[in-house]
Amino acid sequence: MTTKLQQLTQNILSSQGKLEADFILKNAQVADVFTLTWKKADIVVKNGMIVALDTNNRFHAKVVEDVAGSYVIPGLIDGHIHIESSMLTPGEFSRVLIPHGITTVITDPHEIANVAGAEGIQFMLDDAQKADMDIFVMLPSSVPGTQFENAGATLTAQDLEPFLHHEQVRGLAEVMDFPAVLNGKEAMLQKILLSKEANLVIDGHCAGLQSEQITGYRAAGIQTDHECVTAEEAIDRVEQGMYVLIREGSAAKNLRDLLPAVQPHTARRFGFCTDDKYVDELIDEGSINYDVAMAIEEGMTPLQAIQLATVNTAECYRLFDRGVLAPGYKADFVRIDDLSTMQAKAVWKNGHKVAENGNMLTNRQETIVPAHIHHSVHLPIITKDRLQLSFTKGTKANVMEIVPNQLITNHLVIDVPVKDGVFVPSVEEDLLKLAVIERHHQLHTTGLGIVKGFGLQKGAVATTVAHDSHNALVVGTNDEDMVLALSRIQEIQGGFVIVADGEILAEMPLTIGGLMTDVPAQQAKEQLAGLHGALKKLNPTLDFHFLLTFSFVALPVIPALKLTDTGLFDVTTFQHIAVEA
Repeated sequence: MTTKLQQLTQNILSSQGKLEADFILKNAQVADVFTLTWKKADIVVKNGMIVALDTNNRFHAKVVEDVAGSYVIPGLIDGHIHIESSMLTPGEFSRVLIPHGITTVITDPHEIANVAGAEGIQFMLDDAQKADMDIFVMLPSSVPGTQFENAGATLTAQDLEPFLHHEQVRGLAEVMDFPAVLNGKEAMLQKILLSKEANLVIDGHCAGLQSEQITGYRAAGIQTDHECVTAEEAIDRVEQGMYVLIREGSAAKNLRDLLPAVQPHTARRFGFCTDDKYVDELIDEGSINYDVAMAIEEGMTPLQAIQLATVNTAECYRLFDRGVLAPGYKADFVRIDDLSTMQAKAVWKNGHKVAENGNMLTNRQETIVPAHIHHSVHLPIITKDRLQLSFTKGTKANVMEIVPNQLITNHLVIDVPVKDGVFVPSVEEDLLKLAVIERHHQLHTTGLGIVKGFGLQKGAVATTVAHDSHNALVVGTNDEDMVLALSRIQEIQGGFVIVADGEILAEMPLTIGGLMTDVPAQQAKEQLAGLHGALKKLNPTLDFHFLLTFSFVALPVIPALKLTDTGLFDVTTFQHIAVEA
């Protein structure tokens, strides 16, 4: 076996033309992400590294491919994604995105960690080893997301410590519990200190935070934010020393609003991320390639957009071996024929071609899932009594109003239909019943609320994809369909179920922690299409991403109202409130 010292020696000799290279990609228009220029050159590879950019035809290799003047860019990097939100395992996720030119991702496995704790993190690390792309992990900082709900696990600094020096771990994931940071809570600060002592990156989650609160985050050593929704927010974070990851996912779409903040003097502090994106959109659009194409469409120069998607993100996460086409960097690169579409013609990882014309060239690997993670849904027998929402004083209520394709909600105080002291959902007023039921430890605590904006004309929708604690979540126009949907969720061990008039219209089992499937991506896409079709029957005028918007109504760290298994939560005051106003 070749040692690292031998490889280094070989790379140096190959760079000087004294040793034959492994591979040369000839006649490329090479993206220089430092000078923002194109240069015609041959890319010379040895041992998975670029050892030279040849402009004089001086080098020889065992394998040569001519791209006839096509553009070649560094492999794209996603700075922040929850792979679980794709509903795929890391290995299968990789097979979807490599053909789009994404060769590295930074993932936060806090979804599976909220279900299965350290065992969930280890599963993600193990499965990532089977992926063709490089998958780096940020250790979940907030499991549970807050202390105001029941998750499947609790991760302390001591629980995270064994992972700190894993070669795939890059840092501490999005610190969501801002009161814990700004009030100096020891449990959170211990996690931050451990990460700083290990020289790791610390990600922020600064949704709705004011400038002085960002100052507190920076004082704590938190370095990034992906939650900006305005250019002004983005500029403030950059001015205070943060990297800003511009997010464009399935629900949160912030790219167009943030692009004005990216100017020549600020551009090196920006990257791209997707955060959460479903399998169907990943297959059809990709992720970071889609962001680059959108930025170009909005007027950003192609090389500037490529810089954001490569070297900027690499440097943010101290991955100094990638994101650049130059000697000494990983041979991760993408052939692009049309910069306006950013469609990958071929993709190389470590100097080996792994995808071409949208297809993977490697074989799919088997996923091995621990039994505990495969059987994680433990709901009680659901009855209509559990879903009864009582009123004792009148008809005034605190109501959650969703904002289509956004993670935030509005807090309404309005009159709602009440009959015999019990809330009655109204299709006409678009006031539906919402419930969250604990499903991890058989506590079976149940939070009830009222939601406006989903527009269901009939039926119910249930899921175990309910950020971040991933308890069972259901919304409906009537108790009978809500009961059926929840009962079916238990039977299939998590996923999505759509019901109307006592009939199951569509379902998508997600048996890995109630979050991911072990079927191939194309099959998962077809199941998801069935869900979207069924939703159209419940709401014929649906014009937003229902499922992803729905899955965030239980996340009590993003304003304004959210529902947890312990009740209705006011994020602005960070406390529970009664449904009845």
